[in-house]
Amino acid sequence: MEVTLLGTGDTTGTPTVGCDCDTCTAARERGVERTRFSVHVRNERTDESLLVDLSPDFRTQFLARDVALLDAAIITHIHFDHLDGLGNAFRLVRDLPVAAANETDPETGESVADTVRRKYDYLDALSITGQEPLEPFELCGFDVTLVPVDHPPLVCYGAVIECETGAKLSITGDTNYAIPDASRERLADPDLLIADAIAPASFCEHHPLGGDHHDSEGVPRTFGTKHMTREGALALADELGAATTRLVHVSHFFSADEAFDDPLAVDGERYRL
Repeated sequence: MEVTLLGTGDTTGTPTVGCDCDTCTAARERGVERTRFSVHVRNERTDESLLVDLSPDFRTQFLARDVALLDAAIITHIHFDHLDGLGNAFRLVRDLPVAAANETDPETGESVADTVRRKYDYLDALSITGQEPLEPFELCGFDVTLVPVDHPPLVCYGAVIECETGAKLSITGDTNYAIPDASRERLADPDLLIADAIAPASFCEHHPLGGDHHDSEGVPRTFGTKHMTREGALALADELGAATTRLVHVSHFFSADEAFDDPLAVDGERYRL
């Protein structure tokens, strides 16, 4: 299993358009980018490629990285920075299986699969399949499981991708720290954990809602309500027993002197599991 982090940024990416903060300035000076979230997973045994979320930066990501075009895709939730790159399937692939959860979202009255199917009904190349959360299915020769996480107000899912070699990739998806126990069990013991960590815990003081899910020392593990802090993501990684952890969905709210330090990921990182 070969994993390439195509997009490691939050909704605005880093550098953020129109921003001259120290972090965005440093990113420009270093030639470093965090585009919107997407992960490319190649099955080296079958030479198939699975894409987890389709960033609106799809074209830039595929031109910048030496990765094969996708053979199938997973959509974790319907926020534009994870979904709107799907339009790039037009004229690029003849038949693209797309997997998404079939659980109805009370907020929208549709499942993620339903929304993708409706929004992209003009793309004949797409074949949308609704999948039951927490139930494994096969895609690109991998065993894949969509796991419910907590990203209010919409339903959202992480993904567990396992190869017959025993390699395991766990992706939290967009989530706060309150991931359900059943999902934590599925995410546990990965060779590589890709975890949402939008900001340092110290930055919660600037969020209108502050932080949540504090640890025993009062450190917030959730930034506002929707995303984990760096500290929350690292606490989760410890709990899950991750062999390697990379933090994604990273914003420009990290100070310039720490924004590019491990384990904060940047675009283009590649791992072989």
